[in-house]
Amino acid sequence: MLTAIRQFFDTHLQPASASGNTDSEHALRLATAALLIETSRADFDVNDSERETVVNAVKRIFSLSDQETAELIQLAEKEADDATSLYQFTSLIDRHFSVEQKRHMLEMMWRIAFADERKDKHEEHLVRKVTDLLHLTEVDFARTRHKVEIEMQQGAR
Repeated sequence: MLTAIRQFFDTHLQPASASGNTDSEHALRLATAALLIETSRADFDVNDSERETVVNAVKRIFSLSDQETAELIQLAEKEADDATSLYQFTSLIDRHFSVEQKRHMLEMMWRIAFADERKDKHEEHLVRKVTDLLHLTEVDFARTRHKVEIEMQQGAR
């Protein structure tokens, strides 16, 4: 698995910094994608709208081509399947993302949770848990949820 991940990043993605710290950047991208995938799976019913929201989020966050996005998501799905806890993903994000990037991550999770036009208690629980693991506040949790809910309601009109 690690060979596949490293090969993907070496082949398709440019390092985020010239400092040579590409392994941590690769791991961060994979952790982010895996966490978004976990959000889509939280209600035990992954539908096309949730899948599409995950793909669009990953593509936009990392500025990837369609092929690169598909390959990263495939690797992240395998990583999520093998994961024993969220901590392996959230610890990387917590260490390397700014507070604003973490809030954006919550917003993406809420978009995935609401992609099927309903909020499931399992999805809400996952987002709340990630909020805590990323050392964000209850206010961050509520504001990002409210922002997405309002946008979804306005889009439905």
